[in-house]
Amino acid sequence: MLNWDDYGKEENTITAVSNPEPVKVPEIKVEVEVPVMTDIEAPARQAKPIEEGSRAKIAREAIKNLDETAGNEELDGGMGRVQVDEKMMINCKADLNQLVPMKYDWAWQKYLDGSANHWMPQEVNMTSDIVLWKSEDGLTEDERTIVKRNLGFFSTADSLVANNLVLALYRLITNPECRQYILRQSLEEAIHTHAYQYCIESLGMDEGEIFNMYREIPCVARKASWGLKYTQEISDPDFKTGTVETDKQLLKNLIAFYCVLEGIFFYCGFTQILSMGRRNKMTGTSEQFQYILRDESMHVNFGIDVINQIKIENPHLWDEEMKNEAAQMILEGTELEIMYARDTMPRGVLGMNAAMMEEYLKFIANRRLTQIGLDEEFKGVTNPFPWMSEIIDLRKEKNFFETRVTEYQVGGALNWE
Repeated sequence: MLNWDDYGKEENTITAVSNPEPVKVPEIKVEVEVPVMTDIEAPARQAKPIEEGSRAKIAREAIKNLDETAGNEELDGGMGRVQVDEKMMINCKADLNQLVPMKYDWAWQKYLDGSANHWMPQEVNMTSDIVLWKSEDGLTEDERTIVKRNLGFFSTADSLVANNLVLALYRLITNPECRQYILRQSLEEAIHTHAYQYCIESLGMDEGEIFNMYREIPCVARKASWGLKYTQEISDPDFKTGTVETDKQLLKNLIAFYCVLEGIFFYCGFTQILSMGRRNKMTGTSEQFQYILRDESMHVNFGIDVINQIKIENPHLWDEEMKNEAAQMILEGTELEIMYARDTMPRGVLGMNAAMMEEYLKFIANRRLTQIGLDEEFKGVTNPFPWMSEIIDLRKEKNFFETRVTEYQVGGALNWE
């Protein structure tokens, strides 16, 4: 085997001994004509000619003649940078596209919290629910009625809320950080509707029957109809705030949807389904409702903050007439939900009955009244379902091997400290 020392010695030896004469190689001349191009000419000569259609020519001319006046007016381009004091919840003239500087940090924090707690219905295992639902003696008829009634109402209710957000509130709330949360809430309402559909499909229910309950079942139809009357006017694209009358109309819509539809109408059904889960029945459906309740609790808190901020900025709207109307709306919603409880629970079931639910709903109504600065209506009522408060807080630990933790967050938001 050669090493580098041997290689060098061998090479030197050969060179010294052989000492060959140099070999003459005939010179070959190759003439290549290289065109000389300047930096400007080179790309032009290499590019292929492009044939331009008439539409491109029209587009170029349109851009040359673009009138930026309308766009500048829409963006308030001539008003300079937005200052915090210029921001308002409604009827704000500052540029709505400038997110910062923020005035309502609580709205942005709710957006961050909602985004951190993202979930999807397919993540929940529905196997045990399917077995129980298909079993002849798995659930009583009263329990089956409760499941169907609640899926029937909620599958429509969240769509009504989403429509109100997209078609009315996003346009009429004139604060960008609040709008950011409204966008997040809109996504969550879509996920909730998806969750109800997922439960209905998994259990093999009659979709036509469930999705048409808001038309065909009186106790469900009344609640949907009550909510719709407060959104019809402001959903009109021509509806604008700016007068006492229209501003009050918007305020009534906010109270109807945040304090009543999401703040009262959801509580009977959620308590019923979550009570089933506590008894190890319909655990998958109960888990879906648990995630939804977490989202809805944040929706209610956001809406109440918006209502109270509008009151602060527009004290003339919160007159005695408006206070009386707001209280009346909350009490009407409470009465409708009590009727719903009686219809879905004609007999005691799930460790509860209609009388207990009525007290609970009056307890919730008192809370909604006080949250927007009104007096309690029902004196001496207490919460007969204290475990609901624990579920709403959603900080309860679960057995990891039985189910995933309820306070699920996306990876990027988890705190590992």
